[in-house]
Amino acid sequence: MRNIVLTIAYDGTQYHGWQCQPNALTVQEVFSKTVEKILDHPVKIYAGGRTDTGVHAMGQVINFYTEKQIELASLAKGLNSLLPRDIRVKDTREEGSSFHARYSAKAKTYVYCILNAQYNSPFLERYSWHISYALDISAMDYAARILLGKHDFSAFKKKDEMYKSSVREIVRAGVKRKGDIIYFIIEAEGFLRYMVRNILGTLVLAGAGKITIEEFTAILESKEREKAGPTAPSRGLFLRKIKY
Repeated sequence: MRNIVLTIAYDGTQYHGWQCQPNALTVQEVFSKTVEKILDHPVKIYAGGRTDTGVHAMGQVINFYTEKQIELASLAKGLNSLLPRDIRVKDTREEGSSFHARYSAKAKTYVYCILNAQYNSPFLERYSWHISYALDISAMDYAARILLGKHDFSAFKKKDEMYKSSVREIVRAGVKRKGDIIYFIIEAEGFLRYMVRNILGTLVLAGAGKITIEEFTAILESKEREKAGPTAPSRGLFLRKIKY
């Protein structure tokens, strides 16, 4: 049995997230049906990250098993010829039977994009959060670095979502600006649902001068979702890379 691993990219605008759902179009559903059409047998696909509705991916990693002896290059070419234009295979490889796209992952990197300019751009509307007022990048970056290390991130999880533990370890976090685009980059072994978007929404409050660095720290330590900022729109979030 072959364990096929693919790296894929997709524009999440038209999809209700990665994971299959009843009565909603998802990336997993579209991809599974396309793989099965080529391999001519049912396929169970495992993904490194379960992106939410409207979230994009530059480096989603998936794996599945097959006994078919199709060449990897032919598989990629066939998939890309049948998949819709907003989903693409970027890389293919084979791994041992123990490899699992989710459980073998060491870290995930997400990038959030803000268009910080007076007017929105029709070319960036699907891929960024437009904020017209000025943001203090230094304050946002300083606050982001407070997240480094192990913390209970209950203040930034989806409201009423239950976990065995809300503790996560952040190994990289920072905010930088290039032209009119502000990038928030964060890397960890794992994340709570909505965690990145809730953190970003709170960082924007710090950048706008609505909360201080001390207040941002207090929000993190409070473990109370109600004290944090709004959930940033999904369209600005990208699953950048998964490390193994």
